Amino acid sequence: MADTGSIAEVSGLNPLRGDIWLTRLDPTIGNEIQKTRPCLVVSPDTMNQFLGTAIVMPMTTGNRAEPFRLESSFRNLPGLLLGDRIRSVSRRRLIKLLGRVDDQTITSVLAVLREMFEE
Repeated sequence: MADTGSIAEVSGLNPLRGDIWLTRLDPTIGNEIQKTRPCLVVSPDTMNQFLGTAIVMPMTTGNRAEPFRLESSFRNLPGLLLGDRIRSVSRRRLIKLLGRVDDQTITSVLAVLREMFEE
């Protein structure tokens, strides 16, 4: 069966910062986060518009808080945004747009990313 691409690729939709997409993360290697799961798009809209990739932050319903992880809730399920597991993915891995987070969540996520990458 031929890979016809993702909804984002086929429809021409550009993922936007703050979108939550069901994202196919497999195959993985080692300790990389696996399986198909919701991921928050954190890359800037201009990057998403012109590149075939997006930077995403995986979400989990697990409860193991660690540094650089943010408590969140999506579709009434408590969970975590995994700042320590961000990755750049092909837009072909984006399966389905699930929703968006609020502005305060994006502000908190960007603050965590700044803290992670400051010297």
